[in-house]
Amino acid sequence: MNPLHSSMHPPRVVTVAFNPALDQTIEVAGLQPGAVNRALRMQIDAGGKAINVASCLSDFGVNAAVAGQLGRGNAMLFEALFERKKIANHCCYLDGLTRVNTKLADTVTGETTDLNMPGPEFAPDAAADLLSQVLERLERLAEHVDWIVLSGSLPPGIPVNAYATIITRMQAAGIPVLLDTSGAPLKAALAAGPRMIKPNRYELAELLDRPLGSLASLVAAGRDVLHGSHGSPAPEWVVVSLGSDGALFLTREQTLHAHPVPVAVTSTVGAGDAMAAGLIAARLEDQSLIETAQLATAFSAAKLMRRGPHLPHPAEVRALAGHVAVSVID
Repeated sequence: MNPLHSSMHPPRVVTVAFNPALDQTIEVAGLQPGAVNRALRMQIDAGGKAINVASCLSDFGVNAAVAGQLGRGNAMLFEALFERKKIANHCCYLDGLTRVNTKLADTVTGETTDLNMPGPEFAPDAAADLLSQVLERLERLAEHVDWIVLSGSLPPGIPVNAYATIITRMQAAGIPVLLDTSGAPLKAALAAGPRMIKPNRYELAELLDRPLGSLASLVAAGRDVLHGSHGSPAPEWVVVSLGSDGALFLTREQTLHAHPVPVAVTSTVGAGDAMAAGLIAARLEDQSLIETAQLATAFSAAKLMRRGPHLPHPAEVRALAGHVAVSVID
């Protein structure tokens, strides 16, 4: 499994892509399930959550790298994105294809239907080898890296505690980790004490095994995680993305509700990943919680206006941040 090395400036952020994907977006005017639908257009983007985060960071001028795995059979589309955006490629190359996800974008309703593949299945030896090589690459980059981002699902066969293993190793070396995953990998990784987590409302409800139908219940749940009442080491930041309701930003000192910015929505795919990128960009600038909430929300809003893992010029993103309203929750 040989990586394609890059001779670019040392990355400040490394995102880990255990389960990258090619996102095939197909536009239809009025999707009719069970019927023949004629497509208006199609677009294929190198994606998966970790790739999306690195892409958005690069658009904002942050040196980023990706470690993880790619299938040799269709790696060229990822390589083209990395080259275009100057993202350092530290991925392991595997035989076969990287998974392909299909997004059906209805131009009439504005809704997107996702058909996501699970990813390649790893035998135990191959899974252990991949995790070992990813850790090796992260340790090699550790001298220059300010943040590690663990984002996305784990493909079949990768141990559920893979993220926990990386968090323990990296944070022992003094590198904070942002975690953005769900289900069993989230629960296992939370036990390792990541510095920051970014679940959405449904992932948080699943983690705590209780309904979270109101804003008050979401705030209470976020505070439970923040104070370690779930039985695991507590993160310092909990950010809960709420889709069209904005996002909650919680530290032990303060809780904020950032409200969405009205924008013309082109695609909702990757908006949460853009928010994760915005969180990292704000932490690199040592911004306050309010400024972080504004910038991360602006990243997400800017992404809504585009298809694929792309942002407009940084000045436009910062201008959007100035329009983000933030409420303090007592």
